[in-house]
Amino acid sequence: MTAPRDTAALDPQLLERARRWALEEPNAQHAATLTAELEAAEGGDVAAAEAVRSRFSGPLTFGTAGLRAEEGPGESRMNRLVVRRAAAGIARYLLDTLGEDEAPPSVVIGYDARHGSASFARDSAGVFTAAGAQVTLLPRPLPTPVLAFLVRHLNADAGVMVTASHNPPADNGYKVYLGGRMTDAAGRGAQIVSPADAEIAARIDHEAWFADIPMADSGWDVADEELVEAYSEAALGVLDEDRREATGRDTLTIVYTPLHGVGAAVLPGLLERAGFTDVHVVARQAEPDPDFPTVAFPNPEEPGALDLSFDAAAELGADLVIANDPDADRLALAAPEADGTWRMLSGDQVGALLGAHLLPRLEALGRSTACSIVSSPQLSRLAEHAGVPHHATLTGFKWISRAPQIGYGYEEALGYCVAPDLVRDKDGMTAALVAADLAAGLKAEGRSVWDALADLDATTGAMPSAQVSVRVEDVQIIADAMARLRSEGIAELAGDPVTASVDLAAGSEDLPPTDGLLFSTDTGTRVVIRPSGTEPKLKCYLGTTDADPQTARTRLAAVRDQIAALVAG
Repeated sequence: MTAPRDTAALDPQLLERARRWALEEPNAQHAATLTAELEAAEGGDVAAAEAVRSRFSGPLTFGTAGLRAEEGPGESRMNRLVVRRAAAGIARYLLDTLGEDEAPPSVVIGYDARHGSASFARDSAGVFTAAGAQVTLLPRPLPTPVLAFLVRHLNADAGVMVTASHNPPADNGYKVYLGGRMTDAAGRGAQIVSPADAEIAARIDHEAWFADIPMADSGWDVADEELVEAYSEAALGVLDEDRREATGRDTLTIVYTPLHGVGAAVLPGLLERAGFTDVHVVARQAEPDPDFPTVAFPNPEEPGALDLSFDAAAELGADLVIANDPDADRLALAAPEADGTWRMLSGDQVGALLGAHLLPRLEALGRSTACSIVSSPQLSRLAEHAGVPHHATLTGFKWISRAPQIGYGYEEALGYCVAPDLVRDKDGMTAALVAADLAAGLKAEGRSVWDALADLDATTGAMPSAQVSVRVEDVQIIADAMARLRSEGIAELAGDPVTASVDLAAGSEDLPPTDGLLFSTDTGTRVVIRPSGTEPKLKCYLGTTDADPQTARTRLAAVRDQIAALVAG
């Protein structure tokens, strides 16, 4: 029998850091939690000792997605000291890049309604201000697209958004955008890419304590509502006002849920101003709540997340359900089928519908489309048919938004960029406006989104897609699974031999290296497997094509069963 560990079993340096952290932690709840764990560990509590080890297992890694982790005390969690260290590193990066002879860097900071977000944003404002930056702090919890818009609108050198997007309630995060003098035109207002992430990470001092990081008590600007209104006015510009009367926007009944996030602060008002006057917000999910009490995970993709919306839509006889994730950069749509059953559209279906709707405008403007390599190739087929250039990119809008002459881009994880000149990132609110306009036009013609999807399949062939995801507690499981797949490969998919196996980590002339594997067959079936960049998940993206929709669906179902069994083992 293994004897219980006492604190002597913990590394002495770790203990010293943990004890100092507990003394200096400004969040009373965090301080109490860590103090209790240390006291329990001193009494030989194995679980408490492991909890302390977990909190001090090494500093959070700063990457192109910034920071994201569970909120709580310790260097391996999201908290005020970790945020101040990161802000100080970003400030040093801005100052070093711009040089002493340039005007001070300008930074705009936004935040959502998660636990800790407001404090993290205010602390960031204090650190940037103390470093000499000109700082604009948003006045209240607002959607991520508002922050991304303002980086471009204000020509700011950088933007910070405190959010964990659709992650579980315990998490928080820290996204970084560059603009102004810090990047080229393609990256202005987009999330960072390498080498900026490494250059920032190299400037983060993980040994700094609160007293080591200069912090201003004031001196930053708090944005007024005019800047929020600037986003709203720009967002409304994505719609063609000539369609307002023709499409009968006021006849479209919409149910909307922000999933306890910040989307309701902006989107319902936008819909009303655009002429969609019959909008019903799901009451139990209308107000921001960082605990997300009505859903298991605050992600529209997760089973059950839209159940309250479906109930409301059935009761109202609605035409469309619109859902945003908690920071409103993603969009989910659902519509009734012929028998009245409500069904959510996949990200690829929405991506194809919005793209097809926008293609005439893009063709006239000489703009391109783009989507990630894990998304369905249907948009590329539609773009080719319309004579519009198309680009395939790595996963993430930091890549999609940089596609040459981008006019529209999407990824299957419910992210859509319908106005990249306004927001160089995914935007669930401008996308919702375009989706509502599309649905209203279809309703005026006596048609449904399902009819429109059938039309697209008639043009390109049926191209269904699906995803298999495995959430894990230990991320080493993901690394082991990727190593096994690299070694063993996949010989066949739904009975068809795999004719191409590509290790995306090698990179190519068109794509930078990324941790992923692609397997495809001559029948048009493809599987991409990669670790999630924001959650402890192994994600598998599946797709196939066939002239016959039923054949395509049957083949996809077989592939889904095969891959689910493969990654489960």
